[in-house]
Amino acid sequence: MKIWHGNSYNERGEKQLSDYMDYFNLKKGYMLSFNFNKKKEIGVKEVVLGDKLLIEAVV
Repeated sequence: MKIWHGNSYNERGEKQLSDYMDYFNLKKGYMLSFNFNKKKEIGVKEVVLGDKLLIEAVV
């Protein structure tokens, strides 16, 4: 779970989750991001990080 603070912060969160997935030998993970911007892009997307799949939801 993350609060949206920009693209670079989000990418660091994805990298952090990827490291957790490595530690627990997982290939699929989920990330929930809260975005309080007025012009936000909400929804669910799939992000490929190397050999891992991250399902990211932005609300």
